Amino acid sequence: MEKPKKYKPKYRPRPSKSDRQINADLEEERRKARPARPVDAEKARERTLQRAVKLLAAKPRSVAELRERLLEKEWANEEAVEYALEKLKGYGYLDDERFAFGFASYRVRQKPVGRQRLARDLQMKKVERETADAALELVYQETPEEQLIQQAIEKRTRLRGRPTTRQQTKSLYEHLLRLGFPYDLIIRKVREASAAGEDEDESADVDSDAALD
Repeated sequence: MEKPKKYKPKYRPRPSKSDRQINADLEEERRKARPARPVDAEKARERTLQRAVKLLAAKPRSVAELRERLLEKEWANEEAVEYALEKLKGYGYLDDERFAFGFASYRVRQKPVGRQRLARDLQMKKVERETADAALELVYQETPEEQLIQQAIEKRTRLRGRPTTRQQTKSLYEHLLRLGFPYDLIIRKVREASAAGEDEDESADVDSDAALD
């Protein structure tokens, strides 16, 4: 008697990454094509405000940054978002001037950085230029860039020593440039650091010669 053949499921290759992306894009297009369900205006405002509070509880944000995040949800609309933003401003939870100053102060305490770097960071946080400039003025009045760049150089030289070669000097210069300090200040401080390194080498040579004598 012939044995019944065992059923073997057909092998289906796993979709490639590109196939999965195409499927995800098609699903997104279908979702957008579906007519949006009407949302009660009061419920939309309530849900938007609740989400805004959660987002601010996770971390501080600028007004524009929070607005962008709130509008990501399909049930949110401009009217509900503006309602939530105004409520939070009234409660004192949303204030770009306080946010910009707090953000810049924290960054400077965390790591010595220059004004140009923080200006770019605040721009990424969608803080208006005038508000950012006012906050940076206060921060760098408290802790001048001259003091911060010195801290950055001291930290770097503790790890790598003072620059004694052209390549080491170039590396220090590029490091300070990435931290956002102004060009003229970097040039002056790098020259000082290089001169100090040469003085230390000469002093070490003198001590070595004295020991041999």
